[in-house]
Amino acid sequence: MPLVRTRGVIIRSQRWGDADRIITVYSPNLGKIRGVARGARRMKTRFGGVLEPFGLVELTLFQKTPEALGQISQIDLVANFSAIRENLTVMTAAARMVRMVEAITVDRDPNYEMFVALVHGLESLSPETDVALTTLLFQIHILGHTGFRPQLDSCAECGQSARYHALQWFSPRLGGMVCEECGQRGVGRMLVLSRGSVAFIEQARRLSLPQLSRLKAMGTVRLEVETAMEAYFYAVVGKSLPTFEQWVF
Repeated sequence: MPLVRTRGVIIRSQRWGDADRIITVYSPNLGKIRGVARGARRMKTRFGGVLEPFGLVELTLFQKTPEALGQISQIDLVANFSAIRENLTVMTAAARMVRMVEAITVDRDPNYEMFVALVHGLESLSPETDVALTTLLFQIHILGHTGFRPQLDSCAECGQSARYHALQWFSPRLGGMVCEECGQRGVGRMLVLSRGSVAFIEQARRLSLPQLSRLKAMGTVRLEVETAMEAYFYAVVGKSLPTFEQWVF
């Protein structure tokens, strides 16, 4: 039975049976993996409180095959991002981040940039910051890391460049902007995305993670970008991101 050691972020922790938990971890070198922590819900357990979501952990588990559910033998907390658990709004933002990663990734498909973005995103959350904006910027970044970067410089239907055609509509189904002509022919649901909103998304994609805190969005731009990214994410993964009340620990 191969022994696997890795570092990762706990993105889900769910009850299993009478006394166990199944832990889903996103790892830089293994991607999304799952393991069962035997006896984790008993009064006396060697795992303590390490199995809660959002923690950065060092994990050791046994797996018969890469597809099989592993058995966790040891798990140590590296960072718990304590600010997340001190504020309900911050916890909601963290829950949305880990659910984004869980929803948009497949098992055993490592993406180092995704892992770095997740750790940075969780580290950036605090009651003193605009956590909704931080989450939005994180969402824009991870769409790019998984090959779903929105197409903003040309029509997603006909391919005409924005230089020659005014692009004023965003199609969640097509994953990009559409010109007026294609929009009139019908491409499904279309959302208004102004030049300012497009410029904001492009800046968010270009800036490095530490530089993202420089970006601000208010009013119409904020509303347009949030609506477009939420609709596009739903089109990609087939389900909406949960509110805090829907988050199951």
